[in-house]
Amino acid sequence: MTTPMVPSDAELLRLMLAGDERSFTALYGRYKGLIYRFALLMSGQATIAEEVTQEVFLALLRNGRRYVPERGPFKAYLCGAARNQVLLLMKKERHYVQLLEESDEGEAVPIAQLISGDDPLGDCARKEANRLVRQAVLALPARYREVVVLCDFQELSYADAALALDCPVGTVNSRLHRGHALLLKKLRAAVRLDSAAPDAQCMRCFV
Repeated sequence: MTTPMVPSDAELLRLMLAGDERSFTALYGRYKGLIYRFALLMSGQATIAEEVTQEVFLALLRNGRRYVPERGPFKAYLCGAARNQVLLLMKKERHYVQLLEESDEGEAVPIAQLISGDDPLGDCARKEANRLVRQAVLALPARYREVVVLCDFQELSYADAALALDCPVGTVNSRLHRGHALLLKKLRAAVRLDSAAPDAQCMRCFV
């Protein structure tokens, strides 16, 4: 039995620009999660992440012909567009990144499954670890945060991250090295602070 061919990003984009709505839907389904997570990690605001996701795909409908496959993968192109939208919205609305505060429902999507397990205490620890990681990432200066998000969470190569950020690969490398050092420092400080009242943290799971 022949396995159906999965159309490439470039082919879907070509068909979309020719007016094929199903190709746009396919691209949207393929990359909406990636764009949303990137924008959420960069801004710390679910409303900004939603607006960025919408704007990136609207811009793709208008300006999709600007994508040149020979320059790099479509994923990097979309991340670059999302980055520009995040910066634009944060400047326009005068948003300054604040640390996320975990609500009972947890509006932000988990970004790291650091602790596994199905029991309530394990779930509590996993949620707490995710909260600490989100806080540490959001506390990074923007130039380090964006390379950490692109390379570590979106799994872009250094070359593709450089394309998304419109900077040399060496800049990505040096910023990522510095970003990792800062992230580790912030996580260690957060864990030390949080461990002062471990019972209180886990009690939140049962309230």
